[in-house]
Amino acid sequence: MNAADFRVGQGFDIHRFSDDPTRVLVLGGSVFEGERGLEGHSDADAISHACSDALLGAAGLGDIGMHFPDTDPRWKGADSLTLLRHVVGLITADGWVVSNIDCAVVCERPKLAPRRDEMQATLTEIVGSPVTIKGNRAERLGAIGRSEGIACFATALLVRREVSADSGTETP
Repeated sequence: MNAADFRVGQGFDIHRFSDDPTRVLVLGGSVFEGERGLEGHSDADAISHACSDALLGAAGLGDIGMHFPDTDPRWKGADSLTLLRHVVGLITADGWVVSNIDCAVVCERPKLAPRRDEMQATLTEIVGSPVTIKGNRAERLGAIGRSEGIACFATALLVRREVSADSGTETP
């Protein structure tokens, strides 16, 4: 393998908290009961969105807004895990395998540690490779520090699938 067989992508997503009391908070595919939901065209899962953007960027396939525009009514209220599955399908079809994704979530609330393993397991299953989540606080600085929303940064590493000349089988 050479350097062209590895690609790194960075994803970012941010959503403000909603004033709609019926809106649920979804992060990493997990529902956080009793917490304010995030505003967005889909379910506003900032972690899943950042992961999708990192994967698309690494593969050179655009960004999440290009594939799932908020002007398209098909994506209204969409489950972000469904969007992530679709993105994984796109990069796989383009000849890439996910090595890993690492996420840094910035928020004052909710506390992520009690649900970290659950979120990581859900995302890892969908992506087919390890997804890690770290919770960070903004220490009361700016909009995130004032608990006005949640931001997530994600970094993904992709590896080009190789096709063995002997057997015709693919390997990462």
